[in-house]
Amino acid sequence: MAVVLVTFGVGLSACGGGSPQAAWQSPGASGAAGQPAAQSPSASPAPSGKPVHVRLYQKDGTTYGVGMPIIAYLSGSITSAKDFAAATQVTVNGAPAEGSWYFQKSAIYEGYPLEAHYRPAEFWPAHASIHMDLSAKGRSAGPGLVFDNSLTMDVKTGPANIGKVDGKTLRMVVTSDGNQVFDFPVSLGKASTPTFNGTKVVMGKSAVERMVGDGYDEKVPWSVRITNSGEYVHSASWNGGNIGQRSTSHGCTNLTEANAKSYFDFAQVGDPITYTDTGGPTMPTWDGYGDWNVPWTTWQGGGTVPSNK
Repeated sequence: MAVVLVTFGVGLSACGGGSPQAAWQSPGASGAAGQPAAQSPSASPAPSGKPVHVRLYQKDGTTYGVGMPIIAYLSGSITSAKDFAAATQVTVNGAPAEGSWYFQKSAIYEGYPLEAHYRPAEFWPAHASIHMDLSAKGRSAGPGLVFDNSLTMDVKTGPANIGKVDGKTLRMVVTSDGNQVFDFPVSLGKASTPTFNGTKVVMGKSAVERMVGDGYDEKVPWSVRITNSGEYVHSASWNGGNIGQRSTSHGCTNLTEANAKSYFDFAQVGDPITYTDTGGPTMPTWDGYGDWNVPWTTWQGGGTVPSNK
């Protein structure tokens, strides 16, 4: 079942950082024996231009699933990400971590037209502490643009809750730290409204979600959101005869009410779920947290803003 007109929550971030100052030397100063003093090399001029502000989705002290990217929103459409990338330092349990930013257009916040996601090549490790320093203040965001703030972030990952949904067997298998915890029958999207293939990430949960679409307007219990466009894992008591037998939904993953409640209680924001053989296309990157569907070598290119320019 699909849904429209839904938004998701955001987090605020702290900012700080100092302003660079240029060194100078008085002209005409003399050294010993009347010789001109050696001139100090002039400092490179600080970047100047229209300020670009950065805000983060994550809240300090929050725990997320291992598939959760770090998400930043930018108040300007930057044309260079080189300094932004250089300003980013991420550690996992105190050790430097390798990752990359990927940029795309955004409509989440008014006045923030660009969204950047940071992730490593593979899922984050479970039960880990993640720290990020983003010392962007005063750095160039491209000709005529300069970042006006710096940020830090401290979050944790919980257990590695990994979901796999098979469109052929119509089963949803979930493991936690490598141990199987669920094996549920499902009903997926019918041929005219197929479920996306690919890896999705839990975006939020609602005990009762109003879902509106062509021919329906329902309040649906135990709804776990996995795409912006309206895919959920949710209870579907009206579809009980098809669950585990055939796919008849509007694109959502239908579970029995008892199983949906169990998964709702278990799932955490950031948990990945990989779908195969659904009959649908791969989930687009922009439709929520579709980051893991982009090959790592492509991801490192930076998306709409090349990371090396």
